[in-house]
Amino acid sequence: MNQLVFTIILIAAMAVLLRSFWQIRANFALTRDVAFDGQVMKRLRLTAKVALGQTKILRKPFIGLMHALVFWGFIVITIGSLEMVIDGVSGWHRSLSILGPLYTLIAASGDVFAYVVLAGIVLFLARRLLMHIRRFEGIELTKANKTDAAIALGFIMLLMLSLIGLNMTDLYLHGNELPGAYPISAWLLPYFDLSTVNAEVMYRFYWWSHILLIFIFANYLPYSKHFHVFMSLPNVFFSNLNPLTYLPSMPEVQKEVALMLSSNAYDAAPPEQAQRFGVKDVEDITWKNYMDALTCTQCGRCTEVCPANITGKLLSPRKLFVDIRARMDEKSKNGSGKFLLGDYISKEELWACTTCNACAQECPLNISHPNLIMDMRRYLVLEEGAAPDELNAMFANIENNGAPWKYSAEDRLKWTEA
Repeated sequence: MNQLVFTIILIAAMAVLLRSFWQIRANFALTRDVAFDGQVMKRLRLTAKVALGQTKILRKPFIGLMHALVFWGFIVITIGSLEMVIDGVSGWHRSLSILGPLYTLIAASGDVFAYVVLAGIVLFLARRLLMHIRRFEGIELTKANKTDAAIALGFIMLLMLSLIGLNMTDLYLHGNELPGAYPISAWLLPYFDLSTVNAEVMYRFYWWSHILLIFIFANYLPYSKHFHVFMSLPNVFFSNLNPLTYLPSMPEVQKEVALMLSSNAYDAAPPEQAQRFGVKDVEDITWKNYMDALTCTQCGRCTEVCPANITGKLLSPRKLFVDIRARMDEKSKNGSGKFLLGDYISKEELWACTTCNACAQECPLNISHPNLIMDMRRYLVLEEGAAPDELNAMFANIENNGAPWKYSAEDRLKWTEA
């Protein structure tokens, strides 16, 4: 009976999760395609270094190490979650114990990491709720964003507490006959008198609590900033491999120039639908831009190092991707008459960027902010002619004088006299 109930719950949880992923897939279909360069091995090495090795997170030594330990712990504990699914469907107990010594290592690591992750989550909650850290503030971080962060951390804390309770009661019931090793739980077990309770009932309570929390949390993640649990590895894999200062040209402009320079330009058939130059709304961004938005942890490291933000300007690099995700969610629901540029992201924010790439350099998941900013600027200049006065003056001088200065070629040195 327990197996049947578990299987029904598992199928329902997977169905709801697949429905969420299907909606995300539909959102990706709205975006523009970009070609994959095929550098698989280089990208795998980068993923191992940045995503698995957490090298950019560790730039902040203490809190970075705590986050890395939580991440590595999740990887190990996920193996235990897979075992619980197998056990739930089959009715077995500790089904992966057939792995022998490897299982002992996995079980011991999972037990240790349960306590490490719990300590890390308590620390993260204390920092968010009790400490006023500047990078956790900003106009883009609404009350809903902060509540989401607290809920996700609360889920993880409950997951670790239920896992610890599961290991302890299982140890109490089976002792040395229990497959695997549970060093910290075994050490702490004597301090808890389980003889006063029904250990079998407690074990079942912790087992069902843990697996149900996994199912609920998994279905919560697609609507949370903690969706990076799923997205961090693929996002780093598809990172921009060009130097940070490299800004790609626009294929649309290249096609227009090639058409103008071709000998049969006047005979060429016009395109079926004119493409927009640059980015105005979410259908103009690339699938990688949307993946960046889904991956963003809202940690604020990008905004923390942004010179424009530090000097009090409107730009917050984090806000760009919070806005993309919010606008995509809105568009997928009702397709309102709003636009990403103008209704979510202002011109002042975009023109405050110095393209120093400090944000991209610091982002622990290799999100590329400046390329998106440049594409939105390109729309303002090429489609609306809405460049700042200083740039318009420079454009006029280049057109008239062949140089950014207001002097003609014959008087080029007059700027030294100004």
